[in-house]
Amino acid sequence: MRRRVALLLLIVMFFPVLLLLSFATNAVEEIASSMQLRQLIDLRDIIIVVKTTEKYHESRASDIVETWFQLAPENIYFVTDAGDEKLNESTGYHAVVSYCNRQHTREGLCCKMNAELEIFLAHNPKWACHFDDDNYVNLAELARLLKNFNANRDWYLGKPSTTGPVNVDAAHDKVQFWFATGGAGFCLSRSLLMKMSSYIRNGGFELLGEYLKLPDDVTLGYLIEHLLNVKLTVINSFHSHLEVLEEINRSDLHRQISFSAGGYDKLARNVVDVPEEYPFEDDPQRFRSLHCFLYRLKCRR
Repeated sequence: MRRRVALLLLIVMFFPVLLLLSFATNAVEEIASSMQLRQLIDLRDIIIVVKTTEKYHESRASDIVETWFQLAPENIYFVTDAGDEKLNESTGYHAVVSYCNRQHTREGLCCKMNAELEIFLAHNPKWACHFDDDNYVNLAELARLLKNFNANRDWYLGKPSTTGPVNVDAAHDKVQFWFATGGAGFCLSRSLLMKMSSYIRNGGFELLGEYLKLPDDVTLGYLIEHLLNVKLTVINSFHSHLEVLEEINRSDLHRQISFSAGGYDKLARNVVDVPEEYPFEDDPQRFRSLHCFLYRLKCRR
């Protein structure tokens, strides 16, 4: 009986100490993991701009702000078509109003792309990357990819969505070129961006799109591949909503750069294959669940 009492006393005495040690160990592990994550996601030389619209501030843009934006808030900007104090505050005043057409038209898209390119020129980073508001970006993999390329050379990195090059009649001549689909994202090196600057300033890109009557990403391909003679370097780890996203093997997700959701078929969800951490109404694009899958310590539950 005395042994049992003594054992119980020892447990009562040392349990708080053991509990405190457990909390301390977990805290140290979390701090170490956070430091390792910051080292992995080194975006000091990268500026990312996300194109959005007022219609999606409370849904798509909010999903981004609460997930991958949190990993590098100083490096990520939003270009939109309407002022929104809530979005601006949540992004650390990184929401830029373009005053472009709010409709999903060629004119509106080229106008916003011009605004994005102007932001890139203003910051003059080594790398300038565009994504849409229906993209989830794996920032660690993006940083790893860009370290393999020299920003002092001309690089146009992205992924085409067409099976062949685009053919365009321009200035009485038939032009053929590839373009990186904007819905998957693309990155431009500083060297290339500097060569593009004269076509961007004072609404130049928007005027080029109007002249060609082409969407923004196709116009960009024309500018880079045809006018500047810089070829698209295909990066297969960029993904748009034009792909069947659930076909990406779950074991390969960590090695992908961008994901999307949805598509032309409104009845099909077309989302990445990850465990569902949230009900559908809270995570329709499954980006919050994807964020938890890729960055468990940064998962907000």
